[in-house]
Amino acid sequence: MDIEVYCDESRQDYFYTDRDIPMGYVIIGGLWIEAHKRRLYKDKIRDLRQVHKVWGEFKWNRVSPSRREFYLDLVRLFFAESMRFRCIVLPAEKLDVIHFHEGDHELMFYKFYYQLLHPWLKEFNTYRIFLDLKTNRLHNRIQTLKRVLRNAKPASEILDVQALPSNQLDLIQLTDLLLGAVGYKFHQGTSSSAKLAVIKEIEALLKHQIKPTFKGFRSLTYLSFLLRGDGSDIPSAPIESARRRSLPFIFCEHLLQYSNNNIRQHYCSLLFRNFRPRFLS
Repeated sequence: MDIEVYCDESRQDYFYTDRDIPMGYVIIGGLWIEAHKRRLYKDKIRDLRQVHKVWGEFKWNRVSPSRREFYLDLVRLFFAESMRFRCIVLPAEKLDVIHFHEGDHELMFYKFYYQLLHPWLKEFNTYRIFLDLKTNRLHNRIQTLKRVLRNAKPASEILDVQALPSNQLDLIQLTDLLLGAVGYKFHQGTSSSAKLAVIKEIEALLKHQIKPTFKGFRSLTYLSFLLRGDGSDIPSAPIESARRRSLPFIFCEHLLQYSNNNIRQHYCSLLFRNFRPRFLS
């Protein structure tokens, strides 16, 4: 099955500072779609743009009372179609660039992209992954991410990982909207009635509030936004079948809550230091 993943991040500036970081969260997320439905989703977003007369880039920071209905319709579109969304939520004050990332903030950034993508790369699927364009200190960061994902998931085919401007891709903009809603909830935002309305619509379609739930696997805390089910069975079958099986449309993993996550950070560090498991060499 051909899958495309559209990725974005929120408050990523916390990755690139050595100053004392205020209480807050970095969030990295991706929107998973079946590749053959890309045109359908783009057309539906274009239709919403025409209805609401919104022509420029849309994103969470542009949610406003005058465009509230447009953003509500985008949320409804997400839930009506066979899209899936996953993000990781990182408490900024617990990011440890010295111990786990060789003092390299940019390397840390891409390691957490690996943590986002790796669990949902399933055997015998093919993937094209699109990141929001940013300037890197080292030009080969994205190719390194691609290589590490391929080595970690030899039964999956990673056809491409590339960075593109978000203002040219409506599906990255949709990812930004969902990320923004997660971040606003985590940061307990209250200043925007329009943003609160978007979150209320998400929660109405989820049929419960956005809240932390506990999951025993790997002793990590997960924040899961579920219709039904606990997200423990993410299949390699088509996303359509995931809808029929009542699996989550939105899944958010709250990382860095327990000390055993240090093992995951260390393992990821080994991968990015050109470590090769024996069966991949």
